[in-house]
Amino acid sequence: MSREQLLRAGGSGRGADDSLFGLAWQPVALTEAAAGLDARSDVQSDVRSYADLAALSAETVLPDIAVVPCPVVAGTSGMSGASGAYGAEQVHGIVSEVLELVQWWLAEERPSRLVLVTRPGDLAHAAVWGLVRSAQSEHPDRIVLVEAEGADEAVRVLPAAVASGEPQFAVRGEDVLVPRLTKATGVAFGTPDSATGVPGLADGTVLVTGASGSLGALVARHLVSEHKVRRLLLASRRGAEAPGAAELESELAAWGAEVTWAACDVADRGAVSGMLDGLGGHPLSAVVHTAGVLDDGVLSSVTPERMREVFRPKVDAVLNLHDCTREMGLAAFVVFSSVAGLVGSAGQASYAAANSFLDAFASYRRREGLPALSLAWGVWEQSGAMTDGLAEADRARMARSGVLPLPPEEGLRLFDAALASEEALLAPVRIDTGALRAGEAPAVLRALVPAAARRTAQAAAASSVSSLAERLEGLPESERAKAVEDLVRAEVAAVLGHASAHAVRPEHAFQDLGFDSLTAVELRNRLNKATGLRLPATLVFDYPTPALLARHVLTETAGAAEPALVDSLLADLDRLEQELVTKLSESEARDRILSKLQAVLAIAGESGKASPVTEGPGTNSDLESATDDEVFDLLGKEFGIS
Repeated sequence: MSREQLLRAGGSGRGADDSLFGLAWQPVALTEAAAGLDARSDVQSDVRSYADLAALSAETVLPDIAVVPCPVVAGTSGMSGASGAYGAEQVHGIVSEVLELVQWWLAEERPSRLVLVTRPGDLAHAAVWGLVRSAQSEHPDRIVLVEAEGADEAVRVLPAAVASGEPQFAVRGEDVLVPRLTKATGVAFGTPDSATGVPGLADGTVLVTGASGSLGALVARHLVSEHKVRRLLLASRRGAEAPGAAELESELAAWGAEVTWAACDVADRGAVSGMLDGLGGHPLSAVVHTAGVLDDGVLSSVTPERMREVFRPKVDAVLNLHDCTREMGLAAFVVFSSVAGLVGSAGQASYAAANSFLDAFASYRRREGLPALSLAWGVWEQSGAMTDGLAEADRARMARSGVLPLPPEEGLRLFDAALASEEALLAPVRIDTGALRAGEAPAVLRALVPAAARRTAQAAAASSVSSLAERLEGLPESERAKAVEDLVRAEVAAVLGHASAHAVRPEHAFQDLGFDSLTAVELRNRLNKATGLRLPATLVFDYPTPALLARHVLTETAGAAEPALVDSLLADLDRLEQELVTKLSESEARDRILSKLQAVLAIAGESGKASPVTEGPGTNSDLESATDDEVFDLLGKEFGIS
């Protein structure tokens, strides 16, 4: 039973202070075995650097680790101060180049590992983090993300760091650091007052973008009721014409607030400037940017054009708001981000990239001496455009990853606590640590999982490669097909959020069961982990029912086990050959050894794996009638025995 279940059973709910996290870069302790790889020249020779995608794609034989630096814009330090629009174009261009590289890499199963090197402080590269984190969630163990001053610095620690199993790390001198969510400290919770509130917030006009959305309206009400804001500028694409706008204005006016609606596309620099010019004698005191759009889909379906539509209300808009307000002396500049950028949610590559940019941009503003806070929200219980499209399977997947819906009242308490903090990035997320114990947590959440649970998960992962083959080997042949089918049905049920595998009929098509590209990828990943196989992402389309898929898994498991068996037998034969060469001619047990060899060769012939030696005296065709001298003549020809 998880802590969250106990709290609900006791009627105590859940305290907001349990749901606010910061991002810490912690030193990673490389295992002794992994660290030893760093000094092995044969491993080092398998690490190769490439200038770009063109150089990598021209390679005929890939190394074990292929290193590619993320593209940069010549003459920039990662942030263009000239204009917001120009900065946005840089971000679009660089992330689109990386998208092309990652899609090319993942289009085929490659035994090598792709390592992308990003530059510290580069905001476009921060957007790349979100994109690649989503790619890593969809395709585990294919890509590694490194932040370093240069490829040479990254290459120095790559073998050991990659062997540690971390999907992302940063190199700082001799240290290797990994990102982890940790409990936020030094944050005050409670109703805002003169001690915990933001000085100056209520002294001017507060701009809320995305105000016609459910979260924007929730925040607007909260600013008036709890923070005593009396002037609001509410912006959305349709402004006062948006559904519910008139009702919201009336409600806020009844509480004593003066409300102005603006029909403004905040991704349009000119529109933002014009909106702010109309403030008159009521200067802006704060910005709360809640706007955003979703366009979910697996990475292979993402295009630069689709990504641009997700970037506009995040990347373009925040750069415009930054440029147009940087001289206004704001008390607060808050952007609504998403934990998807930190965790790398599968199927949300564009959204994760855009929000990862926001997180880094808040830190950039803080370094410039400007107020900034990025809130990487988990999913809200509040219905609205950002959550109404979530199917039951989507919610079940998030729950399995440990992320639970956030009640509105708890979310607003977290908003208040974060607003009064000095942090640039905080993650208000309701996390069920019990769910994290039930499976392997995303890397960024591992610090929240007890060490004992981490060791158990690692041991289970290490044994999963051979467990299915070994289990099948211990079963009668007549029961193996059912065992694999039960495994497939159980994993299908887990992906779809069913309580039992009995809800999955083997003959029903995956399409009728409710599968899409994202659930297909999740099923592939779960089966890979459970079987030790490397199955394609198109699995449910190639084998459209659980029954057909189970047959394929059974065939692949047998095929994967056969090379291991052959290798083992050949190793035994090599050892036997050495024994025969060095000892047989002097052995007094000549006849006994010969008899055993004859029996083994006879068994091999009966099982259809006869020796490929041309038929003649002493071969399988007439082994039983061969004389001792003829058999030893065969051994002499095959093994050099005289």
